[in-house]
Amino acid sequence: MTVLILGLLIFLGVHSVRIVAEDWRGAQIARIGEKRWKGIYSVLSVVGLVLIIWGYGLARAHPVLVWTPPTWGRHVAIPLVAIAFILVPAAHVPNNHFKTLLGHPMVLGVLLWAFAHLLANGTLRAVVLFGAVLLWAIVDFVAARRRDVLAKTTYPPANVARDGIVIVAGLAAWALFAFVLHGWLFGVRPLG
Repeated sequence: MTVLILGLLIFLGVHSVRIVAEDWRGAQIARIGEKRWKGIYSVLSVVGLVLIIWGYGLARAHPVLVWTPPTWGRHVAIPLVAIAFILVPAAHVPNNHFKTLLGHPMVLGVLLWAFAHLLANGTLRAVVLFGAVLLWAIVDFVAARRRDVLAKTTYPPANVARDGIVIVAGLAAWALFAFVLHGWLFGVRPLG
């Protein structure tokens, strides 16, 4: 569990700098440059992610059941994760309704992903991983929306064609992950 927690601290810590130290972040970017900042940020993120995946795998050797997930949890988790996968490209495809309405669809996608996995898993490792990510996503979304209000951020008008790109890309990525990658990476096939 130590490796998992260390990975979470690194990954979520790096992703929390803007939440807790916006001025410090700006000063560092000014001091070392945006490219170098993004490079350091990316390396630390990858290290954190690798530790999370490795630590989660290590924790499988000694499973601790915290609660028994409801039988419907897995069935609800599947469409929630599909929606989460749609929200990720919505953050990157300009002029889509998801971005216009939600402002920060990727963070909401991460929130839904974590919540869905909590519904379907009751082990201590799952509660630690998905609970930490869920809490982080809630805090990050609130902070991001607060920044939008303070900056008077407005999102450009959306069009349906862009929504189609987002939905197709998200569902294609979800299908690839649900049917192939999830089982290969984590040993669990959510759709059998």
